[in-house]
Amino acid sequence: MASALSRALKLPGKKGSELGEYDPLTQADSEDESEEDDLVLSYPRNGLGRDSCLGPGGGRSGRFVGAVDEMLDEEDDDDDWREHVPSLEGDDAKDMQYRDQRRGSGSLVGVHSTDTDAKKMRIKHIVRTAAFLVPLVCATLLVLLCAFLIPCQKGKLRPQWERALGEAGGITPPALALWDVSGDSVAGVFMGVTETPTQGHKVYSAVALSAVSGQIIWKKPMHERVMYIQCGLQISAQKPQVCLLISKSILMAVNGMTGKTVWLVQLKNIESQVVLLPDLQGDLIPDLLISTLPADAAMDLSFTFISGETGEKLGRSVPFNISGQGKLIGPLLHKTQQEAYYILFGLGNIKAIALRDLYIHATGKMPSSQELRKKDSGWEGLKARTNSTTLIHIFGGAEDVTFLYPQVVGYDSNHNNLGTLSNQNSTKSDWVLVYGSSKLSVLRQKDLRKDWTFTSPPIHSQPTSGHFNDDGVLDILLQHSANGIMKVQIIDGATGRLLWSSQFVCPRLDLDSTTMSTSTGQSAFLFWASDPIRGQKNVTKTTVTPGIAAGEPVIRKLFLLHPTYPTVLLELNSTTDTAVTSAVTFEERQEDASYITVSSQPTPASKSIACVVKIMSLKAAIAKAKTVRLNESQTLEIPVKPSAFEVNTFFRRLAFKH
Repeated sequence: MASALSRALKLPGKKGSELGEYDPLTQADSEDESEEDDLVLSYPRNGLGRDSCLGPGGGRSGRFVGAVDEMLDEEDDDDDWREHVPSLEGDDAKDMQYRDQRRGSGSLVGVHSTDTDAKKMRIKHIVRTAAFLVPLVCATLLVLLCAFLIPCQKGKLRPQWERALGEAGGITPPALALWDVSGDSVAGVFMGVTETPTQGHKVYSAVALSAVSGQIIWKKPMHERVMYIQCGLQISAQKPQVCLLISKSILMAVNGMTGKTVWLVQLKNIESQVVLLPDLQGDLIPDLLISTLPADAAMDLSFTFISGETGEKLGRSVPFNISGQGKLIGPLLHKTQQEAYYILFGLGNIKAIALRDLYIHATGKMPSSQELRKKDSGWEGLKARTNSTTLIHIFGGAEDVTFLYPQVVGYDSNHNNLGTLSNQNSTKSDWVLVYGSSKLSVLRQKDLRKDWTFTSPPIHSQPTSGHFNDDGVLDILLQHSANGIMKVQIIDGATGRLLWSSQFVCPRLDLDSTTMSTSTGQSAFLFWASDPIRGQKNVTKTTVTPGIAAGEPVIRKLFLLHPTYPTVLLELNSTTDTAVTSAVTFEERQEDASYITVSSQPTPASKSIACVVKIMSLKAAIAKAKTVRLNESQTLEIPVKPSAFEVNTFFRRLAFKH
């Protein structure tokens, strides 16, 4: 190392040392070779190189460059060095010639090394760019390929349609049910139809419609008007689900996809829907319970067990001589906290009997399952109040019971399907109780006591449960109409206090409201009304509907209320037709819901009134809905007035779920 410095740092006029003379730099070089590496590596850090401003041949820096290049190659070419140097005892001219050759070769090696590094850097940049662009181009091509080649799913956007089916049967709404019998996640529409041909006598039938197109899938002639349609009975893993067609004297099970009869049983004076029961016989098929009530009030209310697999009667009918007048309650299946099954029913009051005892009365034997043989000690203790050995008194008094239904979201007694999930949701819930036509309570299933009581004007339609606030307890929407004014109220299900209230022009319509769960965790409330009444805290009673002159058609509107914006309503639909029944079906994959209405519509060609079925997607209806703002004073809690953009953005992103 020292010798290299000695050669590189020669002063002007000084020649190399003679052979045999003592050179301290050369001697130091031989003594410490480790310093050579340190010194060579330190030059690049100081910025001394071949590309400096002095250049390779000018000044001392040029000599430094040659020396550095020489030293970089010195170790690798150590053997070559010894081959080219013949002897340390050569003359001075040969020694200088050799040194010049080494210096020149070092400069060439440095240039070659620089070009090689530049080429390597360029190749590295090219490789990096290619590594970035190639996956990006492949991903883009894959997305475009999927977009053009993969077809859209059918039913992605459910079309809106309406179809006339027969004639409206007076004030009695036609039977209506929604169920997915084919397993394609699209619920079909099942409906009872009444027609009057030219001969004059009425013809009854049940039809199944495609919810996508509205086309008739099958049509089943019936001897009597269909009162109820219930779907969801699974009698075999290989066969499609069964729908039950219930008329006054016939209970018929049909294939839900084809309409072919599976079994048929004849009864008299059928009064209620069918109750789905656990398997009583041990054949792994759920069994059924139905009630009959003759028109003569002196006759008894009877219950009949029916095999879900064959339709055969299980034992005899069991009659009960129950006192009371009014609307028939139940029968309903309830499972207590002690896992015991009871049947609830009554006329203006509510009684109960253990499912085990009822089955023993009908067949004379115990149910096959140990679970069905249980009794609840708390419920059985209630028999002592009435000195009864069979029936349990649940609720009753001077005021007749009008409605009793499980407190679950979206429950509708008119469309109570036979799905296992819906039955499980309702068997352990509390009940919403309406009695005296104007008192609303929640009856606790754990001890059969009322949580609270809310008094309102007469309630004519069944209330609806949904989540309005975020306390996790279902709240209750009720509506009542009188003197041309319709009032809609939402009651807190936990405390019984009023959460929301608004008044509308009476639509001359008695139709149950509907609730649906949404992606926010709260429920959307749907109800029919006319225009909201503004600017009046206390509306005076009138005998003429406000805002409607005599002879003008009444415009009925379907409103949607969401708790996030309690002062905003969405007007989803408006019509002059009279809606007589409605139902909602959910679409899990699209997070959407379809609203089905059955309306009576006058036909211009004849004097008859047609029965019209209409279906619409709620998401599509929300996108085109009209926003209606209510008075701030009509709600108990006045929020900050939201902007139109905020409201539209929220509702367009709203999704529905079960």
